[in-house]
Amino acid sequence: MIASALTLACTVAHAQQPLIKNGACPSGYHTSGNYCTPSSGSAKPAIAKVGACPSGYHTSGNYCLASSASSKPAVIKSGSCPSGFHTSGAYCLRN
Repeated sequence: MIASALTLACTVAHAQQPLIKNGACPSGYHTSGNYCTPSSGSAKPAIAKVGACPSGYHTSGNYCLASSASSKPAVIKSGSCPSGFHTSGAYCLRN
């Protein structure tokens, strides 16, 4: 169940879906209600920031923003990372 949730969260994060707004939206996103939504289809994936950003991501406000469109999907780590992922700080990053 947790692995399925992580996979879904990973898919969502990499599909540039709306993020719960926490301060200013990351670069490439704009405010829409209580969310940050991608400003265009070319917006890079973003995830909530917990400590240092994972490899391939950089800080953009209270978020970690993928450094490129080819950055590997990441999710916030909860316990051990699922199969196919490895630890990168407070995140699980796809191998």
